[in-house]
Amino acid sequence: MNNIKNNVLGGITAAVVALPLALAFGVASGAGATAGLYGAIILGFFASLFGGTKTQISGPTGPMTVVIASAVVAFSGDINAVMTVVLIAGILQIAFGVLGIGKWVRYIPYPVISGFMSGIGCIIILLQINPFVGVESSGPILQTIIDIPKTFQNASLPSLIIATLTLVIMFFTPKKISSIIPSALIALVVMTYVSVFFSFSIPTIGEIPTTLPEFILPTTFEFIKLKEVVTFAVTLALLGTIDTLLTSVVADSMTKTKHNSNKELIGQGIGNALCSFVGAIPGAGATMRTVINIKSGSDSNLSGMVHAVTLLVIVLFLAPLASQIPLAVLAGILIKVGFDILDYRFFKIMTKVPRKDLVIMSVVLLLTVFVDLIMAVGVGITIASILSIYHISKHTKFQTKKSKDIIALDLKQSTTKVLKIHGSLFFATSEMLEKRMNKLKNVENIIIDAYSVGFLDLSAMLTLEEIVQHLVQEHKEVYLLLNEANRRKVLKIDTKGVFSSIHMYKTLQQAMNDIEKRAMVNG
Repeated sequence: MNNIKNNVLGGITAAVVALPLALAFGVASGAGATAGLYGAIILGFFASLFGGTKTQISGPTGPMTVVIASAVVAFSGDINAVMTVVLIAGILQIAFGVLGIGKWVRYIPYPVISGFMSGIGCIIILLQINPFVGVESSGPILQTIIDIPKTFQNASLPSLIIATLTLVIMFFTPKKISSIIPSALIALVVMTYVSVFFSFSIPTIGEIPTTLPEFILPTTFEFIKLKEVVTFAVTLALLGTIDTLLTSVVADSMTKTKHNSNKELIGQGIGNALCSFVGAIPGAGATMRTVINIKSGSDSNLSGMVHAVTLLVIVLFLAPLASQIPLAVLAGILIKVGFDILDYRFFKIMTKVPRKDLVIMSVVLLLTVFVDLIMAVGVGITIASILSIYHISKHTKFQTKKSKDIIALDLKQSTTKVLKIHGSLFFATSEMLEKRMNKLKNVENIIIDAYSVGFLDLSAMLTLEEIVQHLVQEHKEVYLLLNEANRRKVLKIDTKGVFSSIHMYKTLQQAMNDIEKRAMVNG
């Protein structure tokens, strides 16, 4: 009974925190406050019902809002196209869960995640400059930056006052108070009251319907937009996956539990897909709301569903009050959210980290802000992978010795040499192997000792096949030492019978014994 009580209270607390953020993200997306609220309600309920992280609270988040805002601009008023993006993104997330892709997110390098999240934080801050001062938004980030002098020249003093005071509340509310009443909610209520009391003439959210949203058929859009739709959908799906599973890891560390990443993606996918049918914006696992939920004593998915139902009650009965909320207040709240997303952990150690990590983080951050979110992650992972491959290849060593240096064996006129390979054999080291083999001249018996090679990829196997085939054609005796796993690998691809035609052993002693026997027979 106590657990049920804690989960209900945790859900209600999470809803109170989610309310101003859902409104703010909805407005920031360009789809409207209602879209943000129903995104929190629908995703929050179904992600909790079907997801794999018991204490996670889901709803609109900064990164997802940035993408959906870009889609709203790109499709300029075509809500069906925007919602098709959301539907496909949800379906892709379900597919990710079914295919077990969730576990691969953990292999994204930290500098990539750091640059990406800090880039998202910068985007949110920059996009809220215009609403902060009561000026109509300029559109793209670069244009917003260029227009900053003009923006402040046309600033509305009442909007600037309201937004600045909102920021003061967000940054300086004592923790003793904010732990009981979220600072975002305090700012929302207090500054809305101030605006109404002084009759400030500033932009507000406007009317929020108190009825359930209308049904939308997402797939009715112009086919010519398919490429853009799919691009945005893939971006949303990947972003939602990363955002959600990072929050799941945070939840695990706090609750000492283990989430089911694939089940979580299926739950997120179902929730986001359903959002598309009512014009709601998509979202992901929300770290701040999840942390507050856990600190409130929640330990099951009941809290997430209570959070969604609480928001629905607020929408249906308190919407007229919300319609008077100034956009400047939401801008102040979102700017604080943007600062919270910045990766201060990396910034504190950026002068001490390896140069390659700093380069990766910086490139990803700049590409995220000024170019494209998916490109930023893709380029970051590519750079990190190339540098990692280079590092690994540097640790692969090739050592050539005469047989007598390896084993106590004195064969007269012996022309046996051993090539010992330390490290990994893969596409980045295949050429090194080939070059080293070409240096072996005047040799009758060649032992390729690759027994300690842990990783052997197809590129290396094919290179090894070509080397062996060439040596055999030159009438040389080839001895190949492989562990059992790699031996099975090369024999599977041995369509030409190259590997099966040579001597394959597990130990150097076995190979040397064979050479000795042959030498005695021939001698």
